[in-house]
Amino acid sequence: EVQLVESGGGLVQPGGSLRLSCAASGFTFSSYWMYWVRQAPGKGLEWVSHINSDSVIKAYADSVKGRFTISRDNAKNTVYLQMNSLKPEDTAEYYCVTSPVYYSPAFLVREKVAYWGQGTQVTVSS
Repeated sequence: EVQLVESGGGLVQPGGSLRLSCAASGFTFSSYWMYWVRQAPGKGLEWVSHINSDSVIKAYADSVKGRFTISRDNAKNTVYLQMNSLKPEDTAEYYCVTSPVYYSPAFLVREKVAYWGQGTQVTVSS
């Protein structure tokens, strides 16, 4: 059974940093794409970033480019999202998502395909 467990969320002041982690089990982690998707209060799902199996391909939403960094450790079956220079508009529930094949960001959030974690809350506020 695929399991994704996010951690690292919390309350942080604007300009601060957080690192989210997603521990994976139940599948061959090193072969899967990993994504981060978020949902702000009262809004729809927003793709944030993705990384391919060997970390060669990484992509970011324009809203986080230059501030967030995705990485993975295949030996630890874990994917990370380093979030710097956080803004109040980054406040959201952050979900870790995985799939064996690539899904475009639009398709991923529209169809909610693949496997999703339960999420971790990030609140950016002074």
